[in-house]
Amino acid sequence: MSGPRQGSSQPQFMTSVGQNNNVSNGPGTPLIDSIDVDQIVIPEKNSWKNLFSYIGPGFLVSIAYIDPGNFETDLQAGAQYKYELLWIILIASCAALVIQSLAASLGVVTGKHLAEHCRAEYPKVTNFILWILAELAVVACDIPEVIGTAFALNMLFKIPIWCGVLITGLSTLMLLFLQQYGVRKLEFLIAFLVFLIATCFLVELGYSKPNSSEVVRGLFVPEIKGDGATGLAISLLGAMVMPHNLFLHSALVLSRKVPRSVHGIKEACRFYMIESAFALTVAFLINISIISVSGAVCSADNLNPEDRMNCNDLDLNKASFLLKNVLGNWSSKVFAIALLASGQSSTITGTYAGQYVMQGFLDLRMTPWLRNLLTRSLAIVPSLIVSLIGGSSAAGKLIIIASMILSFELPFALVPLLKFTSSKTKMGPHTNSRFIAVLTWAIGSFIMVINIYFLITSFVRLLLHSGLSTVSQVFSGIFGFLGMLIYIAAILYLVFRKNRKCTLPLLESDAKLGDAGHTEGEGSLGHLPREDISSMQLPHQRAASDLD
Repeated sequence: MSGPRQGSSQPQFMTSVGQNNNVSNGPGTPLIDSIDVDQIVIPEKNSWKNLFSYIGPGFLVSIAYIDPGNFETDLQAGAQYKYELLWIILIASCAALVIQSLAASLGVVTGKHLAEHCRAEYPKVTNFILWILAELAVVACDIPEVIGTAFALNMLFKIPIWCGVLITGLSTLMLLFLQQYGVRKLEFLIAFLVFLIATCFLVELGYSKPNSSEVVRGLFVPEIKGDGATGLAISLLGAMVMPHNLFLHSALVLSRKVPRSVHGIKEACRFYMIESAFALTVAFLINISIISVSGAVCSADNLNPEDRMNCNDLDLNKASFLLKNVLGNWSSKVFAIALLASGQSSTITGTYAGQYVMQGFLDLRMTPWLRNLLTRSLAIVPSLIVSLIGGSSAAGKLIIIASMILSFELPFALVPLLKFTSSKTKMGPHTNSRFIAVLTWAIGSFIMVINIYFLITSFVRLLLHSGLSTVSQVFSGIFGFLGMLIYIAAILYLVFRKNRKCTLPLLESDAKLGDAGHTEGEGSLGHLPREDISSMQLPHQRAASDLD
């Protein structure tokens, strides 16, 4: 970092970076030659004021923790099991903080995000399979956004669910287009609408008066009882700890120009953890309040027959009655607006994640609107079919299935992350401590064990009640358990495969070499700040008022 930048008087540490990237396209150099984006520069001096320059990536990632998929799983968890599954939210939130902090640290320390590390570390076939799984995770994450937006349009304008699903193909493209006229104003509006519904649920807590002792018991006493509780618990995990968020967070931090000293890197990791902790705490409170309100209202003795029927088959399209005490007749409209905002903001982060996944694994890039159109088209097809055949109830169940898919795919992003951040050949002195290593592997093992347990028990139950002949059951069982063995073997391969590529932390001397231009070798996979990453995240045209 140069001296003049240390003396910058701009309060938000923003500076413009011009056409300074005239290096040839090596394996990891920026993929476009002329870039004009805004970079966030972190001053060299030690100060808590630096925290404000780190704020952003954690909050953008936390949007995924309050998306329509979370709303749906929280509502059903409260309606069906009252407060019994609150402990899942607590564990998932703590796990998310640790895991997201590791993802941020990986990007800060090495100057490369998770997908780029996978491309450098694994053979081509393994890398291709991991890319396919990552893309499927992005699509699975987009399905709740599609259905949630369709529900919101139905509540606002009485548009049929299947028509709303089709309309969602254009809605997010419009938001991406509007970003170039003021991304901060747009994100502030979305955040305001999302937190509006959070405020409503928190106020509704005062009216519904959930039993505090039962809530505390649900938070700290793990138990899973009743049919479907395990599946819903997995859905809650999948909705809280999403695989695409690991790729997203490790890439977003590369838009900051961090001091490349050992102390500067440690400070960046610490501030990113603080920012993530605050953002995820807000998301945790929102999820807890939704489950508590749903559980308290649906278990009330004085519930009228119509609301009782809604509780028995609760989905996003029926949930607005939970807010009648706060908003009265406006409950449906306000809930729909916040649901619409939640779906759209989550889809924007999904578009970014898809960009980083494709760039990292394949060294390819697509324009945001084309990338969004591709992902959204893949998400619309199953959503449209289900909404046409089964209506809103089946569409709500599809959200639960999509969340379960995310949970099953999580190990294929989490295991590489844990392996890379525990490797001294990649992280140097910034590798995970023994406590963090044990904790994160315990978290990963818990997720994998509960996934495998659910797969086996559900498959056996399906076979026993399928009505198939004995021969058909035998062959179905063979193929089903063979698939489970492949799933377990794939995870074990990632766990026990030794890291073979050495990628030491990118320090100040390495950053200078990167500015001079690396064109060959795996060690040239980018320099900080990563203008190629920033150009994906930030629009090219910015109004001057947005930089004030």
